[in-house]
Amino acid sequence: MDTSSAPGGPGSRPANKVLAYLESRKNLAGSACGIAGLALTFTGLAGAYWPVVVVGLYGAGALIAPPERPPVPVFPDPSTQLEAVRTDYRALCGYLDEVELPPAASGRLTELTGLLDGLLAPGPVAEALAADPEGVHVLARAVRRDILESVDAFVRIRPWTRMVPGTEPPERHLERQLTLLHREVEELATALREAEARRQQTHTRYLEDRGRNG
Repeated sequence: MDTSSAPGGPGSRPANKVLAYLESRKNLAGSACGIAGLALTFTGLAGAYWPVVVVGLYGAGALIAPPERPPVPVFPDPSTQLEAVRTDYRALCGYLDEVELPPAASGRLTELTGLLDGLLAPGPVAEALAADPEGVHVLARAVRRDILESVDAFVRIRPWTRMVPGTEPPERHLERQLTLLHREVEELATALREAEARRQQTHTRYLEDRGRNG
C-alpha cells in the first residue's frame, strides 16, 4: 500500500509545509508588499526594473513580518487530574480491602483513608483542592505511590519475620509510615481550610471598607 499520499504520510509533509507557509504572516506581509510593488509598476514608477522591485518588496515584507506564534500546548487542568486520582484511589481501596493488617496499623490506615475520603468527595472541599495543583500532586503521590508501597512492603516482608526472628517487627515501620502520611495529608487539608478562611475574611474586610467609604 502506498502511504506517500496518505494523510500524515511522508508525501503529505512537503505539501503541509507549503500550505503552512502560504498561510503564514511572512507570506501575507510579503504578498501585501508585492502588491504594492505591482501598483508602482502600473503607475510607471517602477520602470523597467519592476520585477526586481516586486520581488524586493515581497522579501522585505517577509523579513519584517513578526514570527509565527507556535501553538500553545494544552495540559489537563487540575480538576481533570483530580478525577484521575479519584479513579486510582478507588483501585487502591480495592487492594487495601484484601490486605489483613495488625490492629494498630489498620487503625492508622482507617484514619488516613477517612481523611482522603473527605478530600476527594465531590463538593466544596474537592473544588478547593482542584484549584491547588500542588495539593493535587501531594494527594496523587500519596494515593499512587506512598500508601501502596507502605502496605505492600509490609505484606512482602511479613513472612520473613517467622523465618528470621529477633528483627524489628515490620508493623512498626508500617505504623510510622502511615502516621507520617496522615500528617502530610492533614497538613494539606489544614492549608486548604486556612486558604478558604482567608478568602472569607478578605470578603468581610472588603464589605466593611465599602460600607465605610460608601
